[in-house]
Amino acid sequence: MTSIKVIGGGLAGAEASYQLAERGHKVTLFEMRPKVETKAHQTGDLAELVCSNSLRSADVTNGAGLLKEELRRCDSLIIRMADLHRVPAGGALAVDRLGFSRGVTEAIEKHPNIEIIREEIKEIPQEGYVIVASGPLTEGALAESIQELCSEDYFHFFDAAAPVVTLESVNMDKAWWASRYDKGDADYINCPLNQEEYEALVAFLIQAEKHKPEIEGEEQYFEGCMPVEEMARRGAQTLSFGPLKPVGLVNPHTGKEEHAVVQLRIDNKERTLFNLVGFQTSLTFGEQKKMMALIPGLENAEIVRYGVMHQNSYIKSPLLLNPDGSMKNHERIYFAGQITGVEGYIESTASGLVAGVNLARILDGDEPVCFPKTTAIGGLMGYITEAEAKDFQPMHINWGLIPKMMPKIRKKKLRNEALAKRALEDMDNFLQENRIRG
Repeated sequence: MTSIKVIGGGLAGAEASYQLAERGHKVTLFEMRPKVETKAHQTGDLAELVCSNSLRSADVTNGAGLLKEELRRCDSLIIRMADLHRVPAGGALAVDRLGFSRGVTEAIEKHPNIEIIREEIKEIPQEGYVIVASGPLTEGALAESIQELCSEDYFHFFDAAAPVVTLESVNMDKAWWASRYDKGDADYINCPLNQEEYEALVAFLIQAEKHKPEIEGEEQYFEGCMPVEEMARRGAQTLSFGPLKPVGLVNPHTGKEEHAVVQLRIDNKERTLFNLVGFQTSLTFGEQKKMMALIPGLENAEIVRYGVMHQNSYIKSPLLLNPDGSMKNHERIYFAGQITGVEGYIESTASGLVAGVNLARILDGDEPVCFPKTTAIGGLMGYITEAEAKDFQPMHINWGLIPKMMPKIRKKKLRNEALAKRALEDMDNFLQENRIRG
């Protein structure tokens, strides 16, 4: 029996293991938690979500929504569990954080073709097939082993998570329930700020004390997960045009659109916990308490999980990886997840699925496949394997990664509808032609 080892039980590792196991291959999945803890995780469950509990838009005319629908058609375990543990979030797919990860853990534990070993892997195995899905928090001996294998320096950037508060501690005399433009159900709590309150919050964020980075001189933030205090430093109105934009929200207490609005999103199925949308932060815990006091409706908010910042690492995938996730110079070794430069939960899942599907094909005597560039999965894998290596940075799925329609469609809504229709048709044909179960 061919040895298959998957390093890391996050979203990518769990998905890759599942895809291999469903195709009849025995997999050993190594996860160091809970024996060895990380700075970001709270449990020992597989596929734990450490930042937001949202998998972003559920609309297929949005890149994230399209990617999720493609993953459904590919029989993704992660998306199936996300659908099963969904919580209200307007037009987004958000999940009960604990229920979701426990569901993934149970599915993997019960699969007859997967063995989970709870121990830390400190170097890349010298024999057999390997999928490295150790995540952006990879450090220590394993990081050194990967660096030696890649013959390329790691990049470093910092990622931050938002604080979580209890519903009962939110002052609903000031806040209100609504979704932007009344799209879907009223699933978000909205806290209004007038101009004076907004300016006071921005002034505080600019001067507030932050946790010091672990590596001096390395404070490079990924644009898609920018700490709220760093956004405030970019300009007085940056937040009001970003996560605090009031557009599409009318305060029922006043009948007016406020200068700015802080939104809170459901974090668990019981709707007792909420996270602050866009408030990933590197502030000290004491400063986070002061920040809450400046937001109307959150003056007495109970913080059950503070925002934290942690170092993330990724490899120069354009120099190192093939479109199927395997290494160019070591084809028995695959990489998947955020360590490859995909950014986000569903993007990590997609790269894990690609690695798992393709390794299974190799073991079955078939050729590896490249997902069509016209699909979200194909566009994403194309980016991490073909981008300019010198300026390579993590990337969310977006329409810019997918080839445009010809002739060009000018209206954005119609253009995105056409791109989504083409992508799903191409995906269905691809799955059928290559006998990939979906």
